[in-house]
Parts: sequence; C-alpha cells; structure tokens
Amino acid sequence: MGRISISCLFPASWHFSISPAGCPRILNTHLRQIIVISILAAAVSLLYFSVVIIRNKYGRLSRDKKFQRYLARVTDIEATDTNNPNVNYGIVVDCGSSGSRIFVYCWPRHNGNPHDLLDIRQMRDKNRKPVVMKIKPGISEFATSPEKVSDYISPLLNFAAEHVPRAKHKETPLYILCTAGMRILPESQQSAILEDLLTDIPVHFDFLFSDSHAEVISGKQEGVYAWIGINFVLGRFEHIEDDDEAVVEVNIPGSESSEAILRKRTAGILDMGGVSTQIAYEVPKTEKGGRREPRQTSTDEEIAKNLLAEFNLGCDVHQTEHVYRVYVATFLGFGGNAARQRYEDRIFANTIQKNRLLGKQTGLIPDTPYLDPCLPLDIKDEIQQNGQTLYLRGTGDFDLCRETIQPFMNKTNETQTSLNGVYQPPIHFQNSEFYGFSEFYYCTEDVLRMGGDYNAATFTKAAKDYCATKWSILRERFDRGLYASHADLHRLKYQCFKSAWMFEVFHRGFSFPVNYKNLKTALQVYDKEVQWTLGAILYRTRFLPLRDIQQETFRASHARWRGFSFVYNHYLFSGCFLVVLLAILLYLLRLRRIHRRTLRGGSAATIWLEEGLASQKIAGPL
Repeated sequence: MGRISISCLFPASWHFSISPAGCPRILNTHLRQIIVISILAAAVSLLYFSVVIIRNKYGRLSRDKKFQRYLARVTDIEATDTNNPNVNYGIVVDCGSSGSRIFVYCWPRHNGNPHDLLDIRQMRDKNRKPVVMKIKPGISEFATSPEKVSDYISPLLNFAAEHVPRAKHKETPLYILCTAGMRILPESQQSAILEDLLTDIPVHFDFLFSDSHAEVISGKQEGVYAWIGINFVLGRFEHIEDDDEAVVEVNIPGSESSEAILRKRTAGILDMGGVSTQIAYEVPKTEKGGRREPRQTSTDEEIAKNLLAEFNLGCDVHQTEHVYRVYVATFLGFGGNAARQRYEDRIFANTIQKNRLLGKQTGLIPDTPYLDPCLPLDIKDEIQQNGQTLYLRGTGDFDLCRETIQPFMNKTNETQTSLNGVYQPPIHFQNSEFYGFSEFYYCTEDVLRMGGDYNAATFTKAAKDYCATKWSILRERFDRGLYASHADLHRLKYQCFKSAWMFEVFHRGFSFPVNYKNLKTALQVYDKEVQWTLGAILYRTRFLPLRDIQQETFRASHARWRGFSFVYNHYLFSGCFLVVLLAILLYLLRLRRIHRRTLRGGSAATIWLEEGLASQKIAGPL
C-alpha cells in the first residue's frame, strides 16, 4: 500500500506524509489519549509560565521604574551635562523681603507623551553643587530708587549666564517673581521697579524674558507653587502604576457632569514660619466613597473663590488629567515667634491692668514674678515694653499653656472654619496625607528628637515632660550636646510654648483629629530642600512640551512600532501557539475518523477523496 501525502494551508515545511497502515498501530485509543493529555498539559504549563514570566518581569519593571525615579530624586547629585543639546534650562529669581536668590533649573527633552510633565530638576555645577546664588538686601529696598534695580540684580543674572550654555540663552525662560517685601509697597513703586527690570535686562542678556515674566506674586500664588513643588518631588503627578498606591476620586473643575477620575492622592502642606502659618491641600469635589462636600452658602462660595486655586499643569488645555483645585490660606501673626509676641503683649497688658485694679506688684519686681505656664520649670525671663519690665518665671505646665493660648486661635462657632474664622473646605482625614515644614519640624525634632511621622499622644507626653523639666537640667543637656546641632538657647527657652502652639494650631485651628496618623514633619523631601520656585517653573513652563511633541510626532510614531512591547510579543506568541495546538488537535481528530472508517472497510485514499468531494458539494450550492 502506498503512502498518503497530507498538506494544508500552512508553510511548506509543514507538508508531510504518513502510512495509513501504520495508523492503527500508532494511534490506538490509549496512546491517543496520552498524546492529547500530554499536549494539553504542555500547553497549559507553557501558558502558565508565560503569564508568570510576564507578570514578574513587568511587575519588576514597574517596581524598578519607581525605584529608579526615587533614586533619581534622592541621588540627583550628578553635574548637569551642559554639552548635551537635548537639555533645556529655566531660571527663577525669588525676590524676597531680606534678599534675592536665583535658581537655575534644567530638564531633558520631553518624552512626547502629552500626559506627562517635564522632568525638571535643579541644575548642578561641575562640583555637583546646586546652581543657586543669593544677594542682599531685598529688592523692596530700592522703592525710592528703582533705576538701580537692574544693577542690583545683574550679579545674579551674570551668575546664571555663566552656567547656562551660551547657545541656550535665547530659549531659556527667565522669571523674576517678587514676594512679601514687594507686596507691602504701593502699586506705583512696584510698577517702577518692574519697569526698570523689563527695560534694562533684555539689553544686557539674551534670556527669554517677556513682560509677563516679571511680577509681584500673591501669597496664594506662592502657596500654590510650594504645593506643586512638594507634590512633584513626591511623584504625585505621575500615573497610577501599583494597586497599593493611595488614590482619590476627583471631579474635574468645570466638568461636574462628567465621570469622576481616579488619580494619585496628593499631599497637603503645612508651613509655620516665624511670622505666618500657611496651609495648602487639594480639594476634590467628590471624595473617596462618594461623599460630597456640604452645600455652601453664597457667602462661603465667594470666600472660597479667594482661597481656592484651580489650574491645569498639563500642556494641553483640553486635557483635564492634570487639573487641580487647591485650597491655600496664609495666616499672618500665627507663626511661632509672632504668636509668642502676641502672647507676651497680652500677658503684659493684663498683668499691668490687674496690678492697678488690685494694687499688686505681680511681675514688677524679681521676687514676685508672673508665673508663665508656657516656659520651662524655674526659668527666668523678662518682657520689656514702654520702659517697663515684667519679670517672668516658668512653671512648665503644658496643659495650662494650651488652655491659655486657645483664645489666640480666634476660632468661631461656625463649622468649616479655621484660624481667625477663615473658611476651610472639609478634609477627608481617612484618605489624606500632610507634610509639616519649618516650625512643625523644629518643634518635633530639634529638642524632642521625634521628627517624621507625627503621633499626637507621643508628642504630647514628650512636650509635657520637657516643660516640667527644670531649666538647669535642660541647660546641662544642652551643654552635653544632646539636642540637635542647630538648636540654640532660644529654642530651648521657647520650646514649651511653641510645642503647645503647634499642637493647638494643628488640632484646634485646622481641626485635625488627635488620632490623625498621616502627618510627616520634615525639613527636606528626599534629602533636598524644596523651594516654591520649583513649582513656579513647573507651572510656567507647562506648555513647552507641546513644542517637543510637535517636533517629535513623526519620530515618536515610528518609535512606537520599533519599541513594540515585550508584553504584546508574548501575547502574540501565546495566541499563535494556541492556533497551532488547535490545528494539531483537529488534525488528530480527523485521523481518528479516517482510522475508524478504514477499520470498517474501504481505502484510506478513497475516504480522503470522498471527504474532499463532500465538502465541495456542500459548498457548491452556496
């Protein structure tokens, strides 16, 4: 008997032949079952291991990608490659009340994804030091001689010009942003100073400097920039990649009818300086779990407009992925030193008035001092006003100190208000995170040595113990170097008061519950001091990626084909494997039918021919 040639619509290499006489011997029932089961087991095993490999590979790649981004921020100490033509630069001058500082930033060419922000970081010189320079006094000192402002700021711009490659000057944006010192000047003096800058700087420097690049920014803008800078460094503007990442549900401003989006939870910031305290956090319209903000009155809505900032960090105004609504409020007089001054003024006035009414001498002589619960035990201090001296002695009573300073919060009985009765949108405490800077960090770390994750019970106990410790013992510990290196005697003296003040502002003023666990007190983020100028350059250069996207459209389209994903290749392989497996199984089944019909009688060649003719007859009428 001859051999039967078998072929199908597959590559030529798949053409083969078998001997019909051999089929009954080879393809007996038990052996066919074993072959089929073996093939299925092999297929399942291969698919399983493919899925495991893909999952592990891409899970590891995702973790590695996050780790690399973390390392890029933590170890961002390499000198900037000024010979790289794909590196861009930007300059921000912070004109503060006591001086002006210039920051030079850099970033690589945008990756072409309109959903990603620029990867901006501080430029570093050949010695790996940040390119930063500060001069004194503040720019507001030239209010009466604005014609000298350009000469005053020239050293800063010369410094930047030396570090930014000459070929990049004309495309490097320069922003001169003035803060507190300039805000208190009359508008005419502000305009005169800005006019001198806008007139003279383009004559001597080639930086990209237009009329909108020099301005006096409000406290609200400064707070927004600080919030942007912190969250950018924390990576909160990036896409969700892990299931365990904290997220929030957000209704984009101006699109209440659209479906809420899910994105990374941003961090709020608390900053208590010497004079003022500031709070800034995102206010999603719909919070996690569907809880919506209570209905606001028209008055509340009007106040909210002044405290809420809505902005788009994305390069496309039509894309709402990076639209944020942030509440920012600044409270003058609520900084640590200003609060102590207000407290001492109240003590002085009340004690003098009581002495007059009751004929006493409390605090007027060292032997009968005023007992101050907000000073460490047995410390002696003085308040001098209008040529008079009020003598104090500390009693170190933390609880009484808290009670004494509570009226200084100026809280009202209304809900949704904070310090001074100012409107404050509700905070979803169960799904939020805050960072406390400046005094929040100094109060917890300098003396108490517990900076980082904040715990109200632990902090209260430590503060009580400190306040109740005799001043002589505290001085001895200080002399032995048991406190932070930058802690001085002024910190030791007023640590008790500032601890109580920070506690009351946080829990009573801003209404954070005492069991709140998501406050981190910090001086730096990823070992770097984050300035509001980083947020400013991020916001003001947000449209620059459009230029790179337009230039790279053609290249990016080809790159996407060249960079066809490993995941898709494996899925394609698995699909092809299943097709081949199915073809083999169908072929075996067909052999089985032919074998059975052969056993009943008839030529195998005739059977193959009949099956082919039957299929043609069936297809014919159609």
